Amino acid sequence: MSEDIYEGLTQLGGSNELPASPEEATLERVPNPKNDVSYLVRFTAPEFTSLCPITGQPDFAHLVIDYVPRDWLVESKSLKLFFGSFRNHGAFHEACTVDIAQRLEVLLEPIWIRIGGYWYPRGGMPIDVFYQSGQAPEGLWLPDQGVAPYRGRG
Repeated sequence: MSEDIYEGLTQLGGSNELPASPEEATLERVPNPKNDVSYLVRFTAPEFTSLCPITGQPDFAHLVIDYVPRDWLVESKSLKLFFGSFRNHGAFHEACTVDIAQRLEVLLEPIWIRIGGYWYPRGGMPIDVFYQSGQAPEGLWLPDQGVAPYRGRG
């Protein structure tokens, strides 16, 4: 592919400040160089953080995002900055997880997308949140997300 597919990217290759909020974060996309092939893309963010909207205490999650691209791929640096924008963002686990999936879904218009949000315990109870846009495409190799259920110290 020609280098001009990277024209218009504003974050790749430079120094960037962490966006103050998910709403201020810019997610960028690039053309899918293999849009004639059905394949899975996985992003894993084992150190995702946000804030409890009530107490302001930090919440931690292990996110796994799988998608089957159509015409677009998410540019990974913009995704990292988007994730970082949640560090000072107050929202419940469910809202963070689903908002991320839906924002990517709107940006990329993928064939299929799913997210697993494996949240660490708050008040002694882990909360896992899952979203997917529909059935996975027929014949797609879909590996397990690989995150073990929370077992505590036992």
